[in-house]
Amino acid sequence: MGKTYNNFQLTWLVILRVFVGWHFLYEGLVKVLNPNWSASSYLMDSAGLFGPMFVKMSYNQTLMNYIDFLNEWALVLVGLGLILGCFSRLSSIGGMLLLLLYTMSHPAIIGVQYATAMEGSYFWINKNVVELAALGVLYVFPSGRIIGLDRLLIGVLPKSFQKFIL
Repeated sequence: MGKTYNNFQLTWLVILRVFVGWHFLYEGLVKVLNPNWSASSYLMDSAGLFGPMFVKMSYNQTLMNYIDFLNEWALVLVGLGLILGCFSRLSSIGGMLLLLLYTMSHPAIIGVQYATAMEGSYFWINKNVVELAALGVLYVFPSGRIIGLDRLLIGVLPKSFQKFIL
């Protein structure tokens, strides 16, 4: 394993992992359980450098069906992976990619007003960017190898996979 944490460090890493995981899981389940949910209105409200690309995507219903499905289930899988400490690093990367896309669609830029209510924006930094940084910490310090299902997977998966996904 090569990494050792004291109990205090490990406790807070696991708490961070579970809290971020819960947020992803909750957001995913809310979307999965609502048959009328779509990311379309969110994408139509995009701004910034990549805004036009996301707006254009929102007008293609076939593409939106894929986007909705992938967004919903990626949130659920990332959340479950983090909570359970299962494929922790892969879950962290998946979460970071989702948050990067959300940030590209709705960057925290001074003077930009979104129709969708935004939770706090402090000139480039918002909750998505903070959570992205938290996932970076969880990727670098993979607590699932100690407290989580990753501990069991270490003995099963080839070493070449372990470095990047566990």
